[in-house]
Amino acid sequence: MIIVNYGLDWVKTTYETLAACDINKYLKKEFSVALKPNLVVEKPASGGATTHPQTLEGIILFLKDFGIKNISIMENSAAGHNTAKAFKACGYEELSKKYAVKLCDLQKDRGKTIKCEGLEINICESVFNCNFFINVPVLKAHSQTKMTCCMKNLKGCMPQSEMRRFHTLGLHKPIAALNAIFMSAFKKAQYCVVDGICGDLSFEEGGTPVEANRIIAGANPVLVDSFCAQQIGYNPDEIEYLSLGRKLGLGEYFSPKTKIIELNSDCKPLVQMKSNRIADQYRGFIEEDSACSVCYASLIFALHRRGALNLKGKKICIGQGFREKSGGGLGIGACTKGFKNFVDGCPVKASDVLAALM
Repeated sequence: MIIVNYGLDWVKTTYETLAACDINKYLKKEFSVALKPNLVVEKPASGGATTHPQTLEGIILFLKDFGIKNISIMENSAAGHNTAKAFKACGYEELSKKYAVKLCDLQKDRGKTIKCEGLEINICESVFNCNFFINVPVLKAHSQTKMTCCMKNLKGCMPQSEMRRFHTLGLHKPIAALNAIFMSAFKKAQYCVVDGICGDLSFEEGGTPVEANRIIAGANPVLVDSFCAQQIGYNPDEIEYLSLGRKLGLGEYFSPKTKIIELNSDCKPLVQMKSNRIADQYRGFIEEDSACSVCYASLIFALHRRGALNLKGKKICIGQGFREKSGGGLGIGACTKGFKNFVDGCPVKASDVLAALM
């Protein structure tokens, strides 16, 4: 099962998402719970690289209302970056003080070596001191692995020296093995809550955020990542570590058989982005009228993946303003079903838009 919730009040949206999902099947009041955001760099979440503190706040409020008393936030920023500075720059120090939640700087932690799939992987010891693990990544593109979300976010649970070594091993196989270790260690005591608010379009360290204003949640990282891959224009098999994870039996891909629940689908936020140096490149191709942010984000992701276009002067039309209208160009989303050529979906998937553009 996957839950997708839309909204601009990110604390409320995250809380609602957890209240509607099946996480209560696995939680117990006496558990200690660790939250693992993505604080890869010392930059605010508005840049598209790091997890919004409001997302963590929504989770914390839900856990406290559930009866959980022992909550911590743990992270190790990317190699060459300082986790303590990231906690401060990203608003997590204030969050920690407000809710008496412990910040666990894994940069100061010792490693524990575990063997899996022919590899020896060094993982920070503190990770295994909790009873329940909640992975809170950002859905964004990555310069080397195409996408980073749930599975890759676990890299932040290792010493920085091990992060560097992962790159020498090709990233994909060790990421899959790392997830196999977590699957074995936590079994059903883990959950994924994806910050899909404004992930970066092309670079893991931010700078080109695309607003989609959504929270995505589910129990299985392979399932959730495969769903998220399609949202930014990839077939799951294009993400090698995702394909390897499936082959290892860590989970199945999102499919038409997957149960998906959308919350607030009738009031998806309209496009809020005023200026974006990547999105600006494609504005000349787009005719937008009251488009929802999530569909617009899918279009921008697809255009960026497609590269240079030859549309012969025709516009790509998107938005609720095109309901009951027809046109000769390409329509994006269910609102443009009157067009001769349109990509169906509400919201539309970037992978489907990309296929149409190709």
